[in-house]
Amino acid sequence: MADKTITLLLMDPPYESETTTTAFRIASEAQKKGIKVQVFAYEGAVSLTVAAQKPHPNVPKGCADVKVQNHPTTKAWVEGLFAKGNIEWTYCGLCADERGGEGAMIPQVKRGTPGDFVKAMNAGTNVLVIPTK
Repeated sequence: MADKTITLLLMDPPYESETTTTAFRIASEAQKKGIKVQVFAYEGAVSLTVAAQKPHPNVPKGCADVKVQNHPTTKAWVEGLFAKGNIEWTYCGLCADERGGEGAMIPQVKRGTPGDFVKAMNAGTNVLVIPTK
């Protein structure tokens, strides 16, 4: 199936909705089936790969220990997808600039423009757009 590619356009920022988690699951399942995954992070989704993310405790719910809370970060989820291989991740540089995130991303991702999404869309077998509300 190496000749199949799914292109995902993500727009939601981290932790704002369940759609991001769903997109990560779709990407992971595609990888398991040998399907290449291309992700274009647009708008708030550029923050999914900010390198400075760190887990935190949940003191209001009685958990003051970061290790016990084991709160996942979206950058760790993305790094997990990269560990499986067969994925390309491009973030919108314009969107990152607007949010002050340029230069702060994990090293596996690359800066791009909306034109890169068009190229990925044209190269993909299937395209899935996961918009904001």
